[in-house]
Amino acid sequence: MKPKMRYDRPTMQIDIYTKNVELNETLRTFVEEKIGDLEHLLGDVGPVRAHVEVGLPSQHHQKGAVYYAEANLDLNGQVLRAESTNYDLHAAIVDVKDDLKVQIAKYKERMQDTQRHPDEA
Repeated sequence: MKPKMRYDRPTMQIDIYTKNVELNETLRTFVEEKIGDLEHLLGDVGPVRAHVEVGLPSQHHQKGAVYYAEANLDLNGQVLRAESTNYDLHAAIVDVKDDLKVQIAKYKERMQDTQRHPDEA
């Protein structure tokens, strides 16, 4: 699968992939804004790469479209991953963002604990 769009922020690179949906300007902007908002939570962890995939898992659902969104954040070798399915693609993307916010907070807490107690790591 080839990236549909690459979006570079000062410390975050966002690669957006789609499956069975078109990546129009509105969807691209929405993904960039939601995932890009996580950048300020990361602080100074160095360069971050976000791999975001959105789409329809298949075109064979009988009762409407079920969209999915998933994202992997590569933080210097540590990967944070979130995924969500929803009947609304935008809601699935927001769910992924919210899950990543929680994971980022836990990641930062672990990093702080490691810095405070390096002999226990």
